[in-house]
Amino acid sequence: TLIAKTLAKFLNVPFAITDATTLTEAGYVGEDVENILLRLLQAAEYDLESAQRGIIYIDEIDKIGKTNQNVSITRDVSGEGVQQSLLKLLEGTVANIPPQGGRKHPEQQYIQMDTSQILFLCGGTFSGLTDIIQKRLGRQKIGFNAEREQAQGSLSDMAKKEEFLMKVSPADLVHYGMIPELIGRLPLITSLTSLDAKALVRIITEPKNALVKQYCKFFEMENAELEFTEEALLAIAEKGLKRDTGARALRGVMEELMLDVMYDLPDQKKKGKYTVDRDVVEGKASLFNSKELPKKEIA
Repeated sequence: TLIAKTLAKFLNVPFAITDATTLTEAGYVGEDVENILLRLLQAAEYDLESAQRGIIYIDEIDKIGKTNQNVSITRDVSGEGVQQSLLKLLEGTVANIPPQGGRKHPEQQYIQMDTSQILFLCGGTFSGLTDIIQKRLGRQKIGFNAEREQAQGSLSDMAKKEEFLMKVSPADLVHYGMIPELIGRLPLITSLTSLDAKALVRIITEPKNALVKQYCKFFEMENAELEFTEEALLAIAEKGLKRDTGARALRGVMEELMLDVMYDLPDQKKKGKYTVDRDVVEGKASLFNSKELPKKEIA
């Protein structure tokens, strides 16, 4: 999402992020596919010329996969039906957009928008895709230890998953539940590698609203000083990596680490400089001296 947003910023074109999970086939409850274009038009402040050269990022594209297990005779309303509705938009067509959004009705005035110059980017997590690639490459684990190893998971496993994702082919995506016509209209398929520990350290220290800067500011408000050692930052990044949710895990790790410290800080008599090292992050030591910690009485 951030890559697409940054790309639009550099190119100085309108940019809209939409979520594929809310989309349904025309005529059913949910959002029509044309509402994607309306979001772009709103981002361009209803300047049609500008919107027709914009970028649309469709997130969670994997959630509209065909349900292969579905053996009922009813239609796949938010799966295959949506993929078929997207075909014409991606290829380039003059679409009729309802200016207020929502459902179309015959008496409404439509805005006509040409999609042939719009850049469509689609992304998703595609959980379970690595298993399909492994099957194709003939490297599937079987036996008693296979399940146990899968459950434990490790950093090396993550590296292996990324290695498999690099070898993704259109046939794998068809097997996953995407229709061949849609994949044909999205010719470039690529996978993103997850962030490593060094990148996570940069994320918590370098941006203007970085987490480390936020906590330093909180300590300043209490007339105290806080600093993190390089070892501590690396330990926080390693903890975040184990959660396997990318940079979003860092807030949770920092919150767990600093929650008690922030609670006890105002009661400290001697407020000086506090240094967070690896032992503090791993819970082997306290940031405050145990003698100085205020006694918590239960009323």
